[in-house]
Amino acid sequence: MTDIKKYLPLFKLRIAVLITFSAIVGSIAAGSVPIDKIALLIITTMMASMGAAALNHYADRDIDILMCRTSKRPLTTGYVKSPKIALWLGIILLITSFSVSLLALNYLVSLHLFLGAFVYAVVYTIWLKRRSWFNIIIGGLAGSFAVLAGGASASTALCLPPILLAIVMFFWTPSHFWSFAIVHKEEYRKAGVPMLPVLISDKRTAVYILINTIFLVLSSIIPAMLGYLGMFYLITAVGVGAFFIIRNIQLLCNPSKDMAWKNFKASMFYLAVLFSAVIVDILTFK
Repeated sequence: MTDIKKYLPLFKLRIAVLITFSAIVGSIAAGSVPIDKIALLIITTMMASMGAAALNHYADRDIDILMCRTSKRPLTTGYVKSPKIALWLGIILLITSFSVSLLALNYLVSLHLFLGAFVYAVVYTIWLKRRSWFNIIIGGLAGSFAVLAGGASASTALCLPPILLAIVMFFWTPSHFWSFAIVHKEEYRKAGVPMLPVLISDKRTAVYILINTIFLVLSSIIPAMLGYLGMFYLITAVGVGAFFIIRNIQLLCNPSKDMAWKNFKASMFYLAVLFSAVIVDILTFK
């Protein structure tokens, strides 16, 4: 059991659960999905996210040791002695995920899982993270592809509701992560990672966060405006959106680490409530 525990941090299980929940929301938004397909979607999405996370650990091991919040990761402490273990675990998990989803679900699910993992492990981690403040904007597509994978599990035809929710996920990521980056900006600066708060002031970052969140809330209302989701979802989206915007305004007025952390937690609350409202609206009121 101890041997298993030492590998678990490689897989960023909390992120994997969030990504998998997003895929489930996408599948429910697209239509009725049999329980066996939902189970396969959960397994393959978890594996894809865990595999991409292991590759992230492998690629970032040189800068992880420079930051307090990542300095205790298995590869930096030597708890997992060989970095190649993370590399091969990541590759095996991804190949298994893509293969099972291709054979047991369909090619679009497999393609979207591949694209999500590729964006996170290659485009974000290897290419953009150390080069551009756009890193998290483009990297946010990884979560969007999870929603699309879920939608594809219900239908391989073009289905607009999952696409609209994937756009919501895309806008959510910068507001979420830039708040986190304000809290940890000195660590990112030390590691040479150009997150937005490293390059500009916290107050200007708060302006970007607020602007992005306005687009996020507007995008969240579109599925209801087009009739894909009902009044329960619309009321929830407006209410939780107003809450998140108020938190953003508080951060703009007081761009401190404490308020940034509150905004970060508010972003988690926002997405959990919004996506739960999708499920409740469709399963209860449709």
